[in-house]
Amino acid sequence: MFADEGVGVHFINFIKNNFSFTSSIHSIDFIDGGTMANLLIPIIAEYDFVVIVDCIDADDSEIGDVYYFDFEAMPKSISWSGSAHEIEMLQTLQMMDLTGDRPITKILAVVPKRIKPTSFSLSDEIKKSLPIMQKSLFDELSNLGFAIQQTKNLSIEEIINLWQKEQF
Repeated sequence: MFADEGVGVHFINFIKNNFSFTSSIHSIDFIDGGTMANLLIPIIAEYDFVVIVDCIDADDSEIGDVYYFDFEAMPKSISWSGSAHEIEMLQTLQMMDLTGDRPITKILAVVPKRIKPTSFSLSDEIKKSLPIMQKSLFDELSNLGFAIQQTKNLSIEEIINLWQKEQF
């Protein structure tokens, strides 16, 4: 995960490690999709509702701008170009549409500052956007009936360091 390109992985690990989620009608999983989006098709197809967390490009945007939208109503200004994915998540979701396997899909995304293959750290702009991303996700989960409880208070830097130790 190259600097800001890794925001999805690091954000999901931050949420997964710091909070618990309970619901009497739903279950929740957090999955690190890596960079091979097309290999996620059978995994994504198992769910009724999916929130994809990634970085994006958007016309007239600033670094750190957060977007949360329904895939069905994706703004025309949005693209996933410039990512490390072999096949972009956009194309993966479109392939799933062709077979009718795509669940209800929401996108939680942020505009990255940099993609550097030599760094796992996130830019300050992305770090400042994390509370907005968290609020967007938690609002959605609350609307779905999840109770959310903070269980730990690990920083994003601590999460990234833990992830690096697991990977290497």
